[in-house]
Amino acid sequence: MRISSKISPLELIEMKKRHRPIASIPADGRWIAVVRIRGTVNIRKDVADTLKLLRLHKPHHAVVIPLTSSYKGMLQKAQTTIAWGEINFETFLELLKKRGRVIGNRRLTDELVRELSKGEFSSIEELAKALWERKVSFKDLPWLKPVFRLHPPRGGYRGSIKKSYQIGGSWGYWGENINLLLERMM
Repeated sequence: MRISSKISPLELIEMKKRHRPIASIPADGRWIAVVRIRGTVNIRKDVADTLKLLRLHKPHHAVVIPLTSSYKGMLQKAQTTIAWGEINFETFLELLKKRGRVIGNRRLTDELVRELSKGEFSSIEELAKALWERKVSFKDLPWLKPVFRLHPPRGGYRGSIKKSYQIGGSWGYWGENINLLLERMM
């Protein structure tokens, strides 16, 4: 985007806001899924630190977090290396069932949920519902890993991982379509 000297500063700010869709999304605490799509080489230190805070250490790792103002700033900082959007409950439940892990790298099963929660949850569905309704958080469950290690997507990423989703690539804000990406990665 070339900047002309004939553009007023207010018009310039409006142009930048249109090219940053993340600025218009309200930080209302809805659940979002964040997937790291780019590797670890040639990443700026501030972006690498942000990805470390998001617990996205390797490509194809995913986390589910609430969209708050602090997370929104982190997503904006690391937007060229991640894909993110609003996750629905069905996809979240499938993510827990297929890719959920407990300490010791064991798959999440109904028996393990009953045993490790000491009877508080009897199945993965109950655990997912309690997490979704914020009755418990991932921090309250030290035995449950908050990171989901996924496969590369079947059929590949959409376009290039070096272009934003809005212009036909893969990084950035996907909206509801992040559910389709997660289904292809499970």
